[in-house]
Amino acid sequence: MVFSIEKIVRPKILTLEPYRCARDDFQEGILLDANENTYGPTIQGLSEEEEKLDLNRYPDPHQILLKKQICAYRNSEAQKPESVIKLPTDEKGAPIKLSPVNLCLGVGSDESIDSIIRACVKPGKEKVLLCPPTYGMYGICCTVNDAEIVEVPLNLENFQIQPDKIIEQIKADSSIKLIYITSPGNPTATLIKQDLILDVLSEIEKLSWDGFLIVDEAYVDFAPVGSSICSLVNKHPNLVVMQTFSKAFGLAGIRLGICYSTPSLSVLLNAMKYPYNVNNITSSMALRATKKESLMNMKKTAAVIIDQRAIVLEKILKIRGVGRNRGGLDSNFILIEILNKDGVPDNKIAHEAYSKLATDRQVVVRFRGNELGCKGCLRITIGTPEENKKLLEQFEDVLSHALEAVSYTHLTLPTILLV
Repeated sequence: MVFSIEKIVRPKILTLEPYRCARDDFQEGILLDANENTYGPTIQGLSEEEEKLDLNRYPDPHQILLKKQICAYRNSEAQKPESVIKLPTDEKGAPIKLSPVNLCLGVGSDESIDSIIRACVKPGKEKVLLCPPTYGMYGICCTVNDAEIVEVPLNLENFQIQPDKIIEQIKADSSIKLIYITSPGNPTATLIKQDLILDVLSEIEKLSWDGFLIVDEAYVDFAPVGSSICSLVNKHPNLVVMQTFSKAFGLAGIRLGICYSTPSLSVLLNAMKYPYNVNNITSSMALRATKKESLMNMKKTAAVIIDQRAIVLEKILKIRGVGRNRGGLDSNFILIEILNKDGVPDNKIAHEAYSKLATDRQVVVRFRGNELGCKGCLRITIGTPEENKKLLEQFEDVLSHALEAVSYTHLTLPTILLV
């Protein structure tokens, strides 16, 4: 295999000179170089902690300390005995660890999704391969960037990728530059088997394919320990992995995503990003979240969510009108089928239940029935024990009424038509 970043990334991006900001040169002293307000925030009554954030100053554009803490966590996970994916090794058998040169931080994972498309896909000429059902932002970013979408659906029996069909499509269409895979999936909650991802990587390397396989691991910390493949970006240069602080870390409000890649791509993504995309508040919270005590708490919270998921699933599957758990058990949500009286997944009943649950009972879940392979499905996030109790109480009553309402409509409609 011969990997060439020059054959993948657009020429203008390869020669892009990054914006050079004031904090690139100096971060200490009497800073009169960036036209900041030296008198500080005009908000009165800031707390001592808020004062320490230096909110009148531009944030660190590189976030090296934060990147080091993120890498330390992922490296340690990959070195655990129970880890599915281990750190790659060099010729002498020494582990190749992730380091800040592998990382680009963004405003949630969505910034990285968009940046990679802008970096690699020529608008109106090249394509992106998606594996539905999948995360909706991939399609939106493709549309915004005028990138045509090619679809190779998941195996709808188990929501796993189909490597043979992906490779077949890559061979047939040289204009495909990117492949996006979610693992664990959204809305499927299914961890893609690492062997299948490695099969795709192996084949595209044999082909010397000029593109990137991007694995979105937003929910990976709810999967078994060591499920992340982010450490493999130093072994497979065609691999890109994305993660977020929004899920297991419980920090959706700070909007911070992580993109791991080979250094030759990472340096370009960092050149493309807006210079101060990670603000002081976000940086401060993320630094605290990646310290040992916070990581331990994150693990404990994820374990509680997993326990609650088992309780919710066991009880909800006993409710009349609920079919099977359509998805996997690798995320902080479940994907359940809603059935009609004939035992068939039914979008009308599912949508009726979703709507009434939200408007009448103030319990909001997500209707996913229009996604490929998800007919009649509702996606339900696992809440606190109190929230889950209310969900189960209200859901049974609402679904019973929805079944009757839709059945009544089906019975009376033909009569009305005959009159």
